[in-house]
Amino acid sequence: MKTITTTEALADYCRRAATFPYVTVDTEFLRERTYYSKLCLVQLAVMGDDDEVDAVLVDPLADGLSLEPLYELFRDEGVVKVFHAARQDLEIFYVDAGLIPSPLFDTQVAAMVCGFGDQAGYETLVRKIAKAQLDKSSRFTDWSRRPLTDAQKKYAIGDVTHLRVIYEFLKAQLEETGRAKWVKEELSVLTDPDTYTVDPDEAWKRVKTRTNSARFLAIVRELARFRETYAQERNIPRSRVYKDDALMELASTKPKDMGELGRSRLLLREARKGEVAEGILAAVQAGLDCPQEDLPKVEKDGRDKLQVNPALADLLRVLLKARCEETGVAQKLIASAADLDLLAAGKRSVPALKGWRAEVFGKDALRLCDGELALGVKGQSVQVIET
Repeated sequence: MKTITTTEALADYCRRAATFPYVTVDTEFLRERTYYSKLCLVQLAVMGDDDEVDAVLVDPLADGLSLEPLYELFRDEGVVKVFHAARQDLEIFYVDAGLIPSPLFDTQVAAMVCGFGDQAGYETLVRKIAKAQLDKSSRFTDWSRRPLTDAQKKYAIGDVTHLRVIYEFLKAQLEETGRAKWVKEELSVLTDPDTYTVDPDEAWKRVKTRTNSARFLAIVRELARFRETYAQERNIPRSRVYKDDALMELASTKPKDMGELGRSRLLLREARKGEVAEGILAAVQAGLDCPQEDLPKVEKDGRDKLQVNPALADLLRVLLKARCEETGVAQKLIASAADLDLLAAGKRSVPALKGWRAEVFGKDALRLCDGELALGVKGQSVQVIET
């Protein structure tokens, strides 16, 4: 198997790939010690001579290699870029080059639409569609070490060679069932740059709290903002600055000086001194000093006070299960349990009532809520009955 280590060789391969209708892509990376993923390997494959797959490994750690030829291929609207579970791969390319490959196809999303269940893992698709087995023993190896072992190379190349068979199978299924537009609708999240942008000002919303105290949340907001900014600027995991449990402790104890900060039970030793300690104290003070009008506004969706009709919620679950069994679409792709509770409480601003989901489930769900449909059982199947 060929490993590309020069920009010239990468450009040659990408020029050839641009003559094909699609190219399969995967990456290997590390993220345990950095905020942003460290790209260690890119795998590419197109159809070669005599129906053989022309697959290569691209070494982004090779001295002097530029990924610009690859990014030029990613910008080529005439070539579909095929990934499996693309989110983390796309984040790498967006952070590095500010681009998202287009047009895009994600076989995990497509598989969930085509009847392969909620957990459409790559290994499962290889077994069921490509009729092959994967050796996953190299999955958690250190991809930054050089030279790569033969086992690593074999594992990595398998992630794009079988992907070609999976893509062609799923593409044919989508065309036959008319569901290609469903997948395109789902991919809108993956192709949205906001998906890969973490705004330090919004970081506090990801911290789980058990209070709606605006002042407490103001301190949480400032501590989360400082942590996110510090981690991004130094490219270290946010947990290396301080973890969520330490953040919550700090928001509760509100240390005013180094002495009080030093009594924290959960704060890492490295965070009790220097820039991090100073940043913590400044963040706590900023939260305490925040004007009343600038305190965080907690947006409630009302789920804690929903007047849920439990019988209707159960009927909606049965309807969802029946529709998913009938269409072969994964349930979690259409509606969550929380969405069904919202519907049973009379709420109508849920994703299940929009786009293709409405065709599969949402319209009938509304009719069920309005008493226009009933559910019955015949043998092993659920029947929808007009009332």
